[in-house]
Amino acid sequence: MDKNNAWSKVEIARQKDRPTSLDYIENIFDDFLELHGDRDFAEDGAIVCGIGTLNNRNYTIIAQQKGRDTKENIKRNFGMPNPESYKKAIRFMQQSEKFNRPIITFIDTKGAYPGIEAEERGQGYAIAKSIETMCNVKVPTLSFVIGEGSSGGALAIGVADKVIMLENAIYSILSPEGYASILWKDANKKVEAAEKMKLTSNDLYDLKVIDKILKEPNGNAKSDVLKMSETIKNEIIEQMKELYKLNKEELIKKRYEKYRVIGGEE
Repeated sequence: MDKNNAWSKVEIARQKDRPTSLDYIENIFDDFLELHGDRDFAEDGAIVCGIGTLNNRNYTIIAQQKGRDTKENIKRNFGMPNPESYKKAIRFMQQSEKFNRPIITFIDTKGAYPGIEAEERGQGYAIAKSIETMCNVKVPTLSFVIGEGSSGGALAIGVADKVIMLENAIYSILSPEGYASILWKDANKKVEAAEKMKLTSNDLYDLKVIDKILKEPNGNAKSDVLKMSETIKNEIIEQMKELYKLNKEELIKKRYEKYRVIGGEE
């Protein structure tokens, strides 16, 4: 297998034993208190929210979580958030601003859940509101794409001051299969689609969509979760040193300028 082609990156990002958000949270933060519920409809396990401590500083953590087996995948809805997850994320973004806690997000999803029930409960609005809230929150924000980052389901918690990808993660508008189905009416052309989509960390760094790539130990994060966690931990510490030099107005201004340029408006 050519580890440098795009489809190979997709396969690595989707590996069942690839470290999840909770694996990293457990190893990075000194403690973590998970908090639940959107205060409206239900608790949705596809996004985990809570407060973690690192070097005596409290952080709000918002993380998409997949399961490793059938039971956990059902609990986590296969990592595909319902509107309740995004409403929960919004609640904790707003709480972060109130208590001046920086926000760390971990992105790892095939996309938001596309079921009719989710649409009936306002999936599109919840994603849009999450993006809006993250754009305007007056605290430092960091997003780590650790596995799959697909569609608005990922972008909803990815509009951060700094977006950082693991070496073998992917970040795209939809899955290669979905892209191939739309463009060629043939999902079997997924390999060709992956190449055209520019979804790898190197592609996205070159396009200035992301800010940094973190190398994975031995070419795959699953080979050494502790080492990968330490790399992410050090990155959080270093990035926060720089972000804390900015006042609230500067944070918002730079964030606005960053996504205006990415969106093609200068």
